[in-house]
Amino acid sequence: MKNFVQYGEHLTLTPAADVSAGTGYLFGAGLFGIAVNDAKNGVANEFRTEGVVEIAKTSALAISVGDRVFWDAANKVVNKTTTAQVCVGVAVEAAANPSGTVKIKLGAYLPAAT
Repeated sequence: MKNFVQYGEHLTLTPAADVSAGTGYLFGAGLFGIAVNDAKNGVANEFRTEGVVEIAKTSALAISVGDRVFWDAANKVVNKTTTAQVCVGVAVEAAANPSGTVKIKLGAYLPAAT
């Protein structure tokens, strides 16, 4: 195929803030990735944008398989708050309250009834 560029599981992106390895970062309004290595503000780095990852979540929150998760950029965790946050994936494993992480499949998922 003449116009194929790359598969897209990892993208080289430049964050506008420092991002620790294993931490998520939202580029613009809808491109979310997990830093593969520690990333510096303004320096291109590899970000995982597809697949299943284990990511920090709001500890005092139960998440069920299939729940959509949203990025809380201020606290650098996912949660289930739909207001003023971007959906970045869906849970593939339940996570108890309390617990620090959840396994999610990366990807933007439309809210219900849209």
